[in-house]
Amino acid sequence: RSADLPSGSYEARTVAGGGSQPRVLIRYYRAVDAFRALGQVLTAARTAELAADSSSDRALRAPDFVISEKAQFETLALMIDCSRNGVLSVQSVYAMLRNMALMGFNMLQLYTEDTYKVAGEPFFGYLRGGYTQDELRAIDDYAFSVGIEVVPCIQTLGHLGQILQWPRFAGLRDTNEVILSRLPETYELLEKLIATVSAPLRSKRIHIGMDEAYGVGEGRFRSMFGAQEGTAIFVEHLARVHAICAKSGLRAMIWSDMLFCLAAKNNALYAYYDQSNNPADALSKVEGIPPDVDLVFWDYYHTLPEIYARKIQQHRDLGCASPWMAGGAWTWSRLWCYLPFSFESNRASLTAAKSPQGRVASFMLTIWGDEGNECDFFSALPVMLYAGNHAYTDRTEIDPAFMENTFSAICGGSLGDWMHASRIDDIPQDAAHMDARSQLPSNMSKWLLWEDPMLSFMSPQYAALDLETHYTQVADRLLDCALSSTNSGRSAVPGRPNSVRYPLNRLLRMPGLLARVLSLKCHLRDKLIAPYRAGDRAALLQVVETRLRPLIEAQRELWLYHRSRWHRIYKPFGWETLELRYGGLTARLQTMYDRLVAYSLQQPGSTLRRSRAIGVAAGISRHPALLPQRSRNPSKSGDIGQGLLGVSASEVPDLLLGESSLPAGGVPPGPSMSTDEGSGLSVGAVPAWLPVTMPDADLAVVGKASSPPGEMPVTTVSLGWP
Repeated sequence: RSADLPSGSYEARTVAGGGSQPRVLIRYYRAVDAFRALGQVLTAARTAELAADSSSDRALRAPDFVISEKAQFETLALMIDCSRNGVLSVQSVYAMLRNMALMGFNMLQLYTEDTYKVAGEPFFGYLRGGYTQDELRAIDDYAFSVGIEVVPCIQTLGHLGQILQWPRFAGLRDTNEVILSRLPETYELLEKLIATVSAPLRSKRIHIGMDEAYGVGEGRFRSMFGAQEGTAIFVEHLARVHAICAKSGLRAMIWSDMLFCLAAKNNALYAYYDQSNNPADALSKVEGIPPDVDLVFWDYYHTLPEIYARKIQQHRDLGCASPWMAGGAWTWSRLWCYLPFSFESNRASLTAAKSPQGRVASFMLTIWGDEGNECDFFSALPVMLYAGNHAYTDRTEIDPAFMENTFSAICGGSLGDWMHASRIDDIPQDAAHMDARSQLPSNMSKWLLWEDPMLSFMSPQYAALDLETHYTQVADRLLDCALSSTNSGRSAVPGRPNSVRYPLNRLLRMPGLLARVLSLKCHLRDKLIAPYRAGDRAALLQVVETRLRPLIEAQRELWLYHRSRWHRIYKPFGWETLELRYGGLTARLQTMYDRLVAYSLQQPGSTLRRSRAIGVAAGISRHPALLPQRSRNPSKSGDIGQGLLGVSASEVPDLLLGESSLPAGGVPPGPSMSTDEGSGLSVGAVPAWLPVTMPDADLAVVGKASSPPGEMPVTTVSLGWP
């Protein structure tokens, strides 16, 4: 550590070592700057390894290698949502902290509405997987060791529906989401929450939330205290919570949106971002905001720096000398972070935050998990890196080659491939004729995945697009990258070697499996309607078997991988919400399959009662140890220990782990089967031992079987549907 360096600065240079190899000496002021320097040394080594020549000033070479940077912000924070089902495990928080340190972040906020344990309050965060005091203390210790401050981030007004739903807290309810202000019991609870969440942490700062408290004063508050102006209620409540924080020596910060929305008497985000809406007049009529409360201006939507700069100035007009700026990594309401718009919007907010007009001392990047936290938060790593690189330069643009090298060196992924994963939410280029009603990024993959397959009410909106080709190409590339952990020769930087290993590319399996499901699901209804309307039952059956059946199997593999990934990075609580979605989709696809097969084969509806779930994987859905010892395979001679795959039950665990090959005649693993993540088997061909018998019909069939005398002739079709 060098006290002569300015705060936020570091210098890394090669010096002569004791042996033949030079050393890299890092001089730094803050601990986090030393880790940022280490990340840049790793980047320089990667640059030297990959560059066609060594002329880059970022390449690590002796004896004249020197890198120095200065942080543009006193605080570069990351906020992670741990309240929308997904509570990061302690080990996952450690992994985030390591990446944060190498990128230059010096603050972590875990957004916890009710996901922390409170003594004597069993219904606070009931069945939500909240952090214990020991877990928070361990996180704080780990963060401190890499120069990062952990600040509690909670709610003290709105977004408290998870606790207010319980009878224990019913008396504290203003509305379903907003706690009842002015009630003494409310502040007794809030004081207990603030004391609990701050106790295991070193920081003397706290984020007390108060955003999106829509309807404040409009519920039970009005019936108890009468109709009052919303801004006055808000400021009074803020003053009382601020006093609780001050008593504990904590400096508070809040989200600023309600000050603008209440002043405009409009709960829409438009009121927050309206350039003409300045709540200074409304606040002049009340006592005002405590001067030591920091306002956090959050805006994840605009792409022009001047919009952010003007709104930052409005925050100063409210008496906040140094407001915070918060941008967002687009992880909410989707299954994979949308990188292009995340880069574009954060470029604008970071540029404004560094400009003379909008200069702020603190920038926060947020990772939200709205609508069930379907997204893998680690898919936001490129956005974190982008913010980190922006925070250590006064430039407005970040060199793409530099981004590629830092992402490869620090995170272990290929940025070009990760950018390609965002195409699951891209509308194909030939869709320019579509009516773009919003400038915001699409989350097409989410609604296309969950929409009802039989009704398919969204299909008219994309009928003119070739989504099948689009998603097939995306799936092929991502699954190839995930399995090979290389960049597959598709680097974002021209001239990049093809043999580079990218271990983090294995996470691209999630968007790859999703794209494969969507390639089969899109246009499915259209492909079924044509033969149905034409009365061509054989053609309808062909579509069912070649399109719907593979979709069911692909959807199952997506569910298994998503389940495995969830339990790897989050606590188990919350997964039930997503599993119910997968279960609903599975049931609808199975019903669709059964009814269409029964219709195509002209079988009575009663045959649906004998339907069995599709897929070899469905046949071993129980734990291998619980599989029946006697064979269910009618083609076998009753060998003890023969399972549905035609192998002994003792071999099944190895098969599930991908550690053994199937015997001759078994079902081969599909192209996306991997030994990593334990997603289960990918189903290949329909097993020949699972026949369907039916009355002879005028259909294209696999073959005819002889019938005993006096019995109806039967036809056998290998459908996997009994």
